Amino acid sequence: MLLDAITWTVDPAIFSIGGREVRWYGLFFAIGFLIGYAIEDRIYKHDNAPAGWCDKAFIYTIVATVIGSRLGHCIFYGWAYYSVHPLDILKIWEGGLASHGGTIGILIAIYIFSRRVTHRSILWAVDRLVIPTALTAVFIRMGNLMNHEIYGHVTSLPWGFRFIENVGLWHMHGVPPLFTEPSHPTQIYEALCYLAVFILLMYMYWKRQAGDRPGLLMGVFFVGVFFSRFLIEFVKNDQEAFEANMVLNMGQLLSIPFVIAGVWLIVRALRHPAVSGRIETAVPKRKK
Repeated sequence: MLLDAITWTVDPAIFSIGGREVRWYGLFFAIGFLIGYAIEDRIYKHDNAPAGWCDKAFIYTIVATVIGSRLGHCIFYGWAYYSVHPLDILKIWEGGLASHGGTIGILIAIYIFSRRVTHRSILWAVDRLVIPTALTAVFIRMGNLMNHEIYGHVTSLPWGFRFIENVGLWHMHGVPPLFTEPSHPTQIYEALCYLAVFILLMYMYWKRQAGDRPGLLMGVFFVGVFFSRFLIEFVKNDQEAFEANMVLNMGQLLSIPFVIAGVWLIVRALRHPAVSGRIETAVPKRKK
């Protein structure tokens, strides 16, 4: 028997301590980063990277993700408001993060990291970073599901979700929930696509030595993540009112450059000979 619809009644908060909420979104965000760090650490050890590189890359990535995602949301989706209220940009606890901004922030941070720490091409670090990043993106989208946000258009498909439309009022003030019509659970669609990208990248790195082809993993990540995002946006509700009359919404327009860059990186990597990604440590000279 097919389901008529799934009524999603999960509370965004897990519990409260001293008036402070612990939310599913924050928990999933943290779990994604912790598991991502463990994967990245294993990759760095496999490539014989010096001790401390992974820890520094982790710090650069966390800071860049938060700053880039917040600025991305404020600039790409809410500039009309934040240009008049610039101090509100700092109110990250009120919500508003954009993955495209986070990606740009991470690329800038890893460029600095490469110049100051590895002294290698940015492609070396980014190729290794995109693997755990794809998995972290899965957890973030599941956090969006818990928050009843970024869902899609109304659908008659049996896996449609009825989300709580007034989730803030319901959660904070006990107002009776108002449920949407059965809608596309686009958070799950994206999470499944990102999981597939993660599995592919892991296979390419560990089984096909893709880390020896600079830019290949980064290119596959860009195409896999942002092309799937581009397609899913067709069934996702607009995030802001100004997108209503756009042929392609902001998420799609921002995804196109990443897809093009990904294709270019893949072609470039496959046209050039493989180069070992392992760090060759200098052998100290013997004293005479």
